Amino acid sequence: MSKSNLDLIRECDNFPYYEDDRAAYTENLSNYHAFHVSGYDVTLGYILNDVVEKFPWSQACWKVDSAAQTVTLVTSADANPAQRSKLVAQSITEAVKLGCFEVLKGWRNEKYPVYGPGGEYLLEMERSASCLFGIVSYGAHMTGYVEDATGLKLWIPRRAKNKQTYPGMLDNTVAGGMCTGEKPFECIVREAMEEASLPESVVRASITPVGCVTYTHVRDLRAGGETGLLQPEVEYVYDLKLDPSVIPKPCDDEVEEFNLLSVSEVKEALARGEFKPNCSVIMIDFFIRHGILTAENEPDYLDIVARLHRRMDHPTASHCLK
Repeated sequence: MSKSNLDLIRECDNFPYYEDDRAAYTENLSNYHAFHVSGYDVTLGYILNDVVEKFPWSQACWKVDSAAQTVTLVTSADANPAQRSKLVAQSITEAVKLGCFEVLKGWRNEKYPVYGPGGEYLLEMERSASCLFGIVSYGAHMTGYVEDATGLKLWIPRRAKNKQTYPGMLDNTVAGGMCTGEKPFECIVREAMEEASLPESVVRASITPVGCVTYTHVRDLRAGGETGLLQPEVEYVYDLKLDPSVIPKPCDDEVEEFNLLSVSEVKEALARGEFKPNCSVIMIDFFIRHGILTAENEPDYLDIVARLHRRMDHPTASHCLK
């Protein structure tokens, strides 16, 4: 069955909204424990109840309150980010040794930051474990396109069939997660070279920052590993108008091929559900910004625009240069 643009938005931003259905929101939230760090009165993420039961929590640094449905990293009042990160890393490493979770088999050796109130940096953890804790993660996505006599065309990669996450699905031209200390712009420049063989000079000279999208995604089988894990994400968005002579090429084993598709071809692929869920959202955002998707041709225009920018339930960081 053909998917509408709103269907695609809902498929990515698929955790209930409290304002829309309080009963559904409360019922879904009952499947999770809130992740806390001692000394901070705020929820940093949501951990699936099944994960709480299987995870090897050390009583020396973790407090699990089943009645309150909370999991708290317990540290001294003067603990610093490095000390907190070390405790979390030890626990995750133990979970790997015990083979507790499929998602940890996709170990990335990349660290994702966790922020507290006011964007205070609290700790970091292995990227593949971030969805177990349901923390907010950050990334950058770029759409590369060309314009010629026949109109606008977009460079669309197909993910490698052996990838752990969303194998064989269509993606944005360049996309990647932001590691601890990384800024959005530097992330997308790095990813453009690593994933698409795009020269740094070309990217830095022509790329345009165009906003961000936010959503809370509940992972399904396509994501690889356990299902039901929460993945709240902030994706910084960029456009890159390329000269027709500049052709993206796979540089690592994550991308199988790049194809230059017309707007109609991209729309058809979206309707068939060929795009990775969050990449569908980025494409819809591109169409809105370029006047391809408008209030006059999209009946769900207002809902779509609103759903592109979900307010996060957890503290978020400012990536303003300091």
